Amino acid sequence: MTGSLRFRLLAGAAVWITLALTIAGFVLSGLFSDHVRRRFEAELTNHLDQLASLIDLGLDRAPILPQPLSDPRFNRPLSGLYWQVGDGDAPVLRARSLWDEVLSLPADTVENGQIHRHRIPGPAGRTLVVLERAVTLPASPDPIRIAVAADEGELLSVVAAFNRMLWLSLGVLATVLIAAALVQVVVGLRPLTRLRRELAALRAGRAKRFAAEVPAEVRPLVEDLNALLDHSEEVVDRSRLQAGNLAHALKTSLSVLANEAETLSPGNAGNVGEAMVRQVAAMRRHIDHHMARARAAGSRGLPGIGTPVAESAAALARAMATLHAARGIDVKVRVPPEHIFAGEREDLDEMLGNLMDNACKWAGARVEVTAHGDAGGMLTVVVDDDGPGLPPDRREAALTAGVRLDESTPGAGLGLAVVRDVARLYGGDIRLTESPLGGLRTELTLPSRG
Repeated sequence: MTGSLRFRLLAGAAVWITLALTIAGFVLSGLFSDHVRRRFEAELTNHLDQLASLIDLGLDRAPILPQPLSDPRFNRPLSGLYWQVGDGDAPVLRARSLWDEVLSLPADTVENGQIHRHRIPGPAGRTLVVLERAVTLPASPDPIRIAVAADEGELLSVVAAFNRMLWLSLGVLATVLIAAALVQVVVGLRPLTRLRRELAALRAGRAKRFAAEVPAEVRPLVEDLNALLDHSEEVVDRSRLQAGNLAHALKTSLSVLANEAETLSPGNAGNVGEAMVRQVAAMRRHIDHHMARARAAGSRGLPGIGTPVAESAAALARAMATLHAARGIDVKVRVPPEHIFAGEREDLDEMLGNLMDNACKWAGARVEVTAHGDAGGMLTVVVDDDGPGLPPDRREAALTAGVRLDESTPGAGLGLAVVRDVARLYGGDIRLTESPLGGLRTELTLPSRG
């Protein structure tokens, strides 16, 4: 997975989205918590100011509260909002919401007008936030401590509810953003996916070039690949042309030598002529042999090369039926159309033509051509005949160049050897076994285009 560009892009996007939203979540949570705490303390400050404005001295010079504070929670027992006038040990006045409790204010010297903040245990085991200040009433020499307290749990519950909604929302947002990143990565890498399909088609022989309709970022790569394919094809074609010209020139000269050798007079010159004819024939065989090898070596692994086996076999079957019409050989071809040879048509025609011609020469009446593939990307073309067959101890000799097992049949003894050499250049091979028809079975294994 780490080698996948899609995985790397998606993983990077997921990490950065998660990191950014996590930081944003903590920042927003902190800002909201500070805002709620400030509002919480601002409300307590308002209550404290109201308490300070309402407190007065009675006839006995004792502090009194002529009217209750405006918030009704001060009158509801243990409501979570409390006020108190006087020291914590012996308060002079306190809210009804405290019931029989007393706010245990810490020993503190509060300057007149200043507000101090405390966190103290309160009724029912709850933690309270307390704001206190000292006020000096007219005709009273000593300042009086007044305090307003509220349950901190209310503040924490609001912050907790906000945090739950915040992290849930950020989680949903992260999921949506990662899904959007996935869509963006898939859409952005779609040209590469199309290139991979085109490369598979190229390797399978269904195409010879990459399509030019690609984004600007990928177009230089596609153009370079197409230029490389053009150059490779040009090099192979030029090499084939040069080799063909050389072979044609050599064969022309050899034909002239052969004709001259046949016109030599009998006697010693006749022996020289026969020797020259034999050498010329040998040279022709070697030229044909190495031309086939050169052509196969140039075509092996070339992208976009593919030849349907059924078409080649059917064309060769018609040619063999005409060539051996006098003997009445019945050539049957049963090759599925999906079998594609990963090579040139000329190479397949030469290999399959040699095998079918050899089978027709030795067949009594029937020759069958079949094919099947395997999971390893190879296909096997099978040629069966109903001839006399070949003993196992002579089959390897039949695949040797220049060896003829029967001089009564026409040929130069190179057919099967050339077939084996060309097949091996393509990564395949040839095998001779006994045919179910009673004669020889030739199995030609070649690379396949899926």
